Parts: sequence; structure tokens; C-alpha cells
Amino acid sequence: MKLFIPTNYQPVLPPEKTEEAIKELKLIFEDKLAKTLDLRRITAPLFVFSGTGINDDLNGVERAVSFHVKDIQNRKAEIVHSLAKWKRMKLGLYRIPAGKGIYTDMNAIRADEELDNLHSLYVDQWDWEITIRPEDRNLDFLKQTVDKIYSVVKTVEKQAQTFAPSLIPSLPDKITYLHSEDLLAEYPELSPREREYEAAKKHGAIFVIGIGRKLADGQKHDGRAPDYDDWTTSTGNGHYGLNGDIILWNPLLNNSFEISSMGIRVDKDALIHQLELENCPERQSLIFHKALINGDIPLSIGGGIGQSRLCMFFLRCAHIGEVQASLWPDEMIESCKVNNIILK
Repeated sequence: MKLFIPTNYQPVLPPEKTEEAIKELKLIFEDKLAKTLDLRRITAPLFVFSGTGINDDLNGVERAVSFHVKDIQNRKAEIVHSLAKWKRMKLGLYRIPAGKGIYTDMNAIRADEELDNLHSLYVDQWDWEITIRPEDRNLDFLKQTVDKIYSVVKTVEKQAQTFAPSLIPSLPDKITYLHSEDLLAEYPELSPREREYEAAKKHGAIFVIGIGRKLADGQKHDGRAPDYDDWTTSTGNGHYGLNGDIILWNPLLNNSFEISSMGIRVDKDALIHQLELENCPERQSLIFHKALINGDIPLSIGGGIGQSRLCMFFLRCAHIGEVQASLWPDEMIESCKVNNIILK
């Protein structure tokens, strides 16, 4: 069990006020995100059929929680991990034009998570997706989109102070862009997580570009499924990838704090190439993959933004269990309790 206890921790708000703040901050963030990125809200599924290729594989090793549907020929269904591919299909179904998009409340169960201050069995995100043009598949467009999202984060961070004067904004005015290959060159002796720690501490807010492809040392910065983000397109200077993570510096936890994974999605060529690199070309026969290869799914950019994580950051909570209800080991519950961290 990994657990970090801040010294002399005291919650900024009592539980009932925390609940009020969570509600208000989520409403504010959702509204500003939709207006900033020109998104319309749609309803999301909690589960999809297995074997369709619609569910996301994350790092490719996480097990999906599954069950059989008695009244549909006992077909196997599984709880979603995220909705990256499902959203692209909806962009096409609803004929969303370029420059506009959709968002939804995504709820998931990730049974293989290692539980700690940031990781829970329950995942809640704003999942968003925007239709783009072929000429938008570049690094500048990716950065422009990240800048818009970061501006919303900054705005809502200021709003959080209305709940308590001590919730003083800590984020820098601008987010810093760093490529995973450059982080490796700067900190060759450190692990990817340690590199993120050093960079986030130095800059306050970073976007790490290029996650999924093997770096110069033969290792990946982190895993990414081969069929949603584009992590192989060359962007010059020995760099690859049109995706990344938004990572903030969390002064309470004294650690880097990821709030979003996002990127320009694969086109036909990137999909086929990445499936080959990951030794799973057979996925081309699945429903989603065939539709993309046949040109039936629009090009897009998209990602997920952690709802509980953002509330945790804005309200200076030490544990994600202070802002969401989930299951925790008894040892963690007791350790938190004696240190003024009350898990829901």
C-alpha cells in the first residue's frame, strides 16, 4: 500500500462544505470547458460489448470488469476503461463539423489500479472529443488545445478561493511544453515518474509530449494503447508523437499530479503502423478499427480530464477518497483517519 501523509494535515473545508464545493466546482469547470472548446454534452455508456474494439485498452494489461447479459444471448459486456474510441464514433454519427466537439461524464471501474493518494477503483472524467481537419494534425494545434484547457483550469482554481481564503492559487500563468525524449536526455538516470517530478516541481505545470513510443533508451515514457492517440508521427528534431499528459505540481503532496491524458488521434496510417509495432495487427478486423480504416470515422483530438483529481487539487485535499466514494484497504482507512484524512 502506497500512502503519503502530509505533515500536520488539516482539511481546508469540513466534509459538508467539501461536498458543496465539489458540486459547484464541477459545474463551473464543465461549463467553461464546453464553451472554451465548443463542445456539446452527450450521454455516455457505462459498459460496451466485449470483442468490438470499442473499449480502451489503456496500457494493454488492465483487466476490464465484465459480465454476461442474460437477455441478449448471454453476450459478454465490460465496464468501460475510457471512451476514446466510442467518442470518435459518436462524432461521425452526429456529424459534428470540424472545430466542434462533444463531451460527457465518463464513469469507469479499473480493478487493477494500485490504490494510493491519487488512484482509486472508481474513475470519473470529463471525456471530450473534437472533430479536426487533416491539416490540424500537428504539434501547434495540439498545443493550442492544451493552452485552452489550461486556461480553464487556471480560471476555476481562482474560483475555488471563494470557498476558503486559504485556497490561494498556485499554478503558473503558462504551461510548459516538454518532450518525453528531452526529459530522458535531461534526466537520464531517473525513471519516467521521477523525470515528471523534477520537471513539474521546476515549472509548476507541464505538458509531456510523446507518450507511447520507445525512447532513445529503448523504454517508453509510459504505455499507450495503439489505437487511439497518435504516438508515432514525426514532429521533427528526433521527436515523435501528437499526444501527452497535463501534469501539475501539487505542493500539498510534494509531487507531480497528472490531471489529463489527451492527444490527436490516430489516422489510418498511424493506426496500422502502431498496431504493427504492438504486435496486434489482427485488431484491424474489429468494428472500430475497420470503420476508421474505411474512412467512416472523422479525424479528431480528444482526452479525459479527471474530475475527482481536479477537485482534490483545487480544494487541497490529501487523498482522492476525500472527494469521491470508493473502496479502500482497512489499513489505508485507519492510517488516514489518525492523520485527519476522512475517506468517503
